[in-house]
Amino acid sequence: MMKILTAAALLAVAIAPPALAQPAPAPQPLPAKLPFSPAVRAGDILFLSGQIGQVPEGMDRHKEGFDAAVRNAMESIGKILKDNGLDFGHVVKCTVMLDDMADWPRFNAAYLPYFEGKRLPARSAFGADGLAMGAPLEVECIAAFG
Repeated sequence: MMKILTAAALLAVAIAPPALAQPAPAPQPLPAKLPFSPAVRAGDILFLSGQIGQVPEGMDRHKEGFDAAVRNAMESIGKILKDNGLDFGHVVKCTVMLDDMADWPRFNAAYLPYFEGKRLPARSAFGADGLAMGAPLEVECIAAFG
């Protein structure tokens, strides 16, 4: 059974001393030059850095290429969750950034299968021009242990 976190509990995690927040396992090490961890665990909360989706070379950015980019980002999230003993059922919040909000319906169609049979997390989505590495989307998530 998943624990319900109160606002006070979330605040306590947010202001916890850095010694309590530890980098969490990632599917592969990031190059040392990147200024972030793929995930950080603070208490029973796992904060995942945003995962970008790249459109495969030669594919239409708003058609099958976009769907592949969503799958790429979601598979990266799934690997980080798995490396931490979690799955998509542990995700409590996602933030979705789209280079083009016209892709929102396509995003939803490719995103929903990852939560099939699980409750959907809370979610925000917004348009963001100029995502890292020219990606058409970025997804960051928060997951809870327990």
